Amino acid sequence: MSNYRWSVCAMLLVALTINYLDRQVLGLTWKEFIQPEFHWTDSHYGWITAIFSLVYAIAMLFAGRFVDWLGTKKGFLWAIFFWSIGACLHALTGIGTSGFVTGNWLVGFEGARESIDHFIKMGGNVGLVINVSVVLMIFSRIVLAIGEAGNFPASIKATAEYFPKKDRALATAIFNAGSTMGALTAPLTIPLLAKHYGWEMSFILIGALGFLWMGWWAFGYNDPKKQPKVNEKELEYILQDKDDEIHVTVENPEKKISWIECFKFKQTWSFAFGKFMTDGVWMFLLFWLPAYLTDNYGLNMSDPMGQLAIFTVYAIVMISIFAGGYLPKYFMEKKGMNPYAGRMRAMLIFAFFPLLALLAQPLGMKYSLWFPIVIIGIAGAAHQSWSANLFSTVGDMIPKSAVATIIGIGGMAGGLGSFFINLGFGFLSDYAHNTNMTFMGFTGKPAGYFIIFCFCAVAYLIGWSVMKTLVPKYKLIKA
Repeated sequence: MSNYRWSVCAMLLVALTINYLDRQVLGLTWKEFIQPEFHWTDSHYGWITAIFSLVYAIAMLFAGRFVDWLGTKKGFLWAIFFWSIGACLHALTGIGTSGFVTGNWLVGFEGARESIDHFIKMGGNVGLVINVSVVLMIFSRIVLAIGEAGNFPASIKATAEYFPKKDRALATAIFNAGSTMGALTAPLTIPLLAKHYGWEMSFILIGALGFLWMGWWAFGYNDPKKQPKVNEKELEYILQDKDDEIHVTVENPEKKISWIECFKFKQTWSFAFGKFMTDGVWMFLLFWLPAYLTDNYGLNMSDPMGQLAIFTVYAIVMISIFAGGYLPKYFMEKKGMNPYAGRMRAMLIFAFFPLLALLAQPLGMKYSLWFPIVIIGIAGAAHQSWSANLFSTVGDMIPKSAVATIIGIGGMAGGLGSFFINLGFGFLSDYAHNTNMTFMGFTGKPAGYFIIFCFCAVAYLIGWSVMKTLVPKYKLIKA
């Protein structure tokens, strides 16, 4: 049997790695490099990350349908092309701000910094610089979000096309590790690029990776029935679940489930609620972890200690590659559980680990920053394991023709959760700092971080409980 399906999995892994590298550039550069130039506060950064999450949420609603309509191959090509353009656009924020506030458009990256600095020193309106730069950065994030929304619907659809149900959680866990690999690689590369070549070049160089991936995907991906590198034996293995597929009606098996019909199923709402409760936790860590280390421990991301701290977090998260795929497979093969029951059992176990986040601030502030580093890493690993199985529940219970659409609906819910947590924490952080707020023995920004960690700790158990209530047993969708 050929094993070309794992080559497809590798392509999805690299795509998601690039996706998360593009997301991380702003988080790893704003405190040290961008904030001094544009004079942002945490609230401004909160708005930027929140708008990204909101647009991502809305775009996810349509991205899934777009991928189902256009097909996996073309849909993914358009998605990564669009988000790579958006990633590179961030670099023009300084030049655009200089042009709007000083009228000087014909400047390079360094010239823009000097122009803005001179404008402020001469008594120019700092608020104008802040507002213009924030708006331009939000515009770039919007383009990035629209493109990135296509990643998961296309990846899950490709997984459903190339893997039987019993292998989908493992395949999803492997490609989903791209988010961790991107986050793992980012602190070792992006701050150094920003330090030596300017923060603008870090956006351009990382953004350009997407264009290289497009060539690989264009020549390497096809429907398994049309892929010459998939032999008969592998195709038979891939299609082993075809008799279990439940279509809309027996009389018209090719009929597709409409977008509106998807909202009638409890499986859709179950998946969406799981995403709403937990996606924001991961996005909070992704966007705010560098700021957390700076605010609480004075670490800069261009310093070796700051890079080591971030690297350690995501190195621990890599555990999820194994746990996320093998634990549900164990329940299915060794305990005889159906796919949904096995995944839900595994997800319940994963949901308990984030409770450790309640100890991150107390142990970190009293003893050492390495306590929260390890705890956040464990919580992140639990999230990735949870996420891989959450995605796989869609492929288990939903016809392939509607997989990307429902992934998009769930992605919208997850994006909304991310919007609320990012925007809310931006305001909470500034409020805690400006009022010297006290909460559970913490004062100022540490108090704000402790509040958000409390939410992160219980989000997964809440999400699992509601999901189990909505869909208590394995049930394939019927129209």
